[in-house]
Amino acid sequence: MQRRIAFSLLLLLPFASPTLAESACPDWTAQRAAAELAALAERLRQWDVAYHRDGRSPVADELYDQARARLADWNRCFPGQADASFEPLAGSAGPLLHPVPHTGLAKLDEAAVRDWMATREDLWTQPKVDGVAVTLEYVDGRLRRAISRGDGRHGQDWTARVRRLPALPRQLAEKQRLILQGELYWRLPGHVQAEAGGRSARARVAGLLARDTLDDGDAAGIGLFIWDWPNGPADMRARLDGLERLGFAEARRYSRPVADFATARQWRERWYREPLPFASDGVVLRQGQRPPGERWRAEPPHWAVAWKYPLAQALTEVRAVRFRIGRSGRITPQLELQPVRLDDRQIRRVALGSLRRWRELDVRPGDQVAIRLAGQSIPQVDTVVWRAAERPALHAPDPTAHHALSCWRPLPGCEEQFLARLDWLGGRRGLDLGGVGRGTWEALLENGRLDDLLGWLELDEARLVELPGFGERSASLLAERFRAARRRPFPMWLRALGLPPAGEATLPPSWDELAGRGPEQWQREPGIGPGRARQLQAFFAHPEVQALRQRLRAAGVEGF
Repeated sequence: MQRRIAFSLLLLLPFASPTLAESACPDWTAQRAAAELAALAERLRQWDVAYHRDGRSPVADELYDQARARLADWNRCFPGQADASFEPLAGSAGPLLHPVPHTGLAKLDEAAVRDWMATREDLWTQPKVDGVAVTLEYVDGRLRRAISRGDGRHGQDWTARVRRLPALPRQLAEKQRLILQGELYWRLPGHVQAEAGGRSARARVAGLLARDTLDDGDAAGIGLFIWDWPNGPADMRARLDGLERLGFAEARRYSRPVADFATARQWRERWYREPLPFASDGVVLRQGQRPPGERWRAEPPHWAVAWKYPLAQALTEVRAVRFRIGRSGRITPQLELQPVRLDDRQIRRVALGSLRRWRELDVRPGDQVAIRLAGQSIPQVDTVVWRAAERPALHAPDPTAHHALSCWRPLPGCEEQFLARLDWLGGRRGLDLGGVGRGTWEALLENGRLDDLLGWLELDEARLVELPGFGERSASLLAERFRAARRRPFPMWLRALGLPPAGEATLPPSWDELAGRGPEQWQREPGIGPGRARQLQAFFAHPEVQALRQRLRAAGVEGF
């Protein structure tokens, strides 16, 4: 229940999270939309049961939230197929009326935060503690009621369980009626959000509070952060002073005045990267002066907003699966993604690394995957979060047909590896032809000018200018680079053709000498073992490689 409650505010926000995939409505038939919405709704139900009945965390909190947002988007796109019985707020309300509604927070991006701050004074910031929201009502110094957030107006009765938490003072000196709103969180001493992420801390607390019983160990693991005192002093400093006297000291410890946007950004960065005793998913910016609690509504207010941290994992849809074949025959599946923003980077594609990895994940177009950045820079797939209801068949290349000595010509099924060989040949580790890239090779191939790896050697300016897309200047420049390639030294040509790594071996400047070596002779060279020796001998003995040698010899290239 509380996992659903924690998400429900997202449906009320006027600002979309900048980290969710930016997309229009899917191009689905009504039948397909009904199937996809039902599949996602069922997956969310399963997650809710796992969290709140079984105490398990099958998915990270932030992925759960994004999945909920995705379902809300799809429901708006396909109202006729939406499952009204699975409205995210349905069932979240409880029997108890909050004495003051929970407002929730609008989530703003950096530009919107800057604009919001520019028109306000007396601003403060706090970590946005990643827990479950609660209302506490004290009468005559004793806890009278603890109410879950619910739908912001009504919630569940948590009083019996919350009274067991050591984090709450047993008796307050203040005898007047107190209404406090805050966050119950899982204690994580020394937690660094940028490194460890949320660790499903929110789900753990929600699961514990949904149980019928709460043992002493679990109760001690739950902390409390009070973020507002709706019927307290109007001034922020006075509220913080009062909360500290009452025994709720964390509000004072983690509330800081901010005079400008730069200061707010510094605190956000600091709390993201420095140890805190709880998980946090951003910062809250609030005005010190705000309306009294009797004027609050269960909707995002104008006096407080959230500025969230970059997601550790982003949810996005797979649009296509491509199989890239490298020069050496290695097959790398690549996912084309619905663009998604992660740590201020827009991610459009990600490599899966190997066919084995693709088969393990069984990723198809339409599947929703979790993306994270490895080493803060390289996007990678963590898992398939859920699978599309309709999943097209995919046919991967045959790995036995692609290896270090395959695809020297653009035969059917070889186009990808052949282009990769050309990329290598003209690139910096090959002949360094400067400006001759994959686009050039593709254009020549489409025009039927490359029957093998060296077909371009015969192309002069007159032939090139006849081809579509080549003007006089581009044809002249390309012809000059092709002529210059003939003057490249022998070792450079060997690398360009794809000579297997030869370690520290001494390579004589003669093809015949190298081609005449047997495995035993290669193994006498430093850094060459039996396997590499066989690869080197096979390279020089291969008929396609020998044919290339003859073309280079006829062209007068040194060493051949």
